[in-house]
Amino acid sequence: MKKIGVLALQGAFLEHERAVSAAGAEAFEIRNSAGLRREMDGLILPGGESTVMGKLLRELGLFEPLRTQILEGLPVFGTCAGLILLAQEITGERPYLGTMGITAVRNAYGRQLGSFECAAEFAECGEIPMRFIRAPYIAQVERRVTVLAEVEGRIVAAREGRQLVTAFHPELCENTAVHRYFLEMCGR
Repeated sequence: MKKIGVLALQGAFLEHERAVSAAGAEAFEIRNSAGLRREMDGLILPGGESTVMGKLLRELGLFEPLRTQILEGLPVFGTCAGLILLAQEITGERPYLGTMGITAVRNAYGRQLGSFECAAEFAECGEIPMRFIRAPYIAQVERRVTVLAEVEGRIVAAREGRQLVTAFHPELCENTAVHRYFLEMCGR
């Protein structure tokens, strides 16, 4: 059974743990460097507050080890704030981990009241439900990045090698297609 670490510093980590289990893998929480050293097939960076997560990653000494593991090929899935953490560029601010060749626009759909749900095509998974909460979107991708989903002409999911990002929250829907897609990326 695949083992997936879920960054559990802040945000929707419990929902990701449930989705990973429903998709047929084992999830465990990463809260410190010991958790980051555990054997894992992949890592999820959940939605939440990217500024808080970035600060905590640095304070807990997780920032550089995490960045190194991702650059060395650890499969990683970032949702919403996780997308922002992975983006090489963020409009109007400095990047965090900066491992993925995308430009993110923070809170692109507005504040909490701008949250919405829809259904759209996602890669080879077909049409899936998507929930957007103060979501970013991807304004630009580098050539090596594959666009996996768009909503209203905006890129909301992409993949670069073993890095996957979504602007929406698949962990808040019962459909586990995106988590299963990620687990396939985590194959040994």
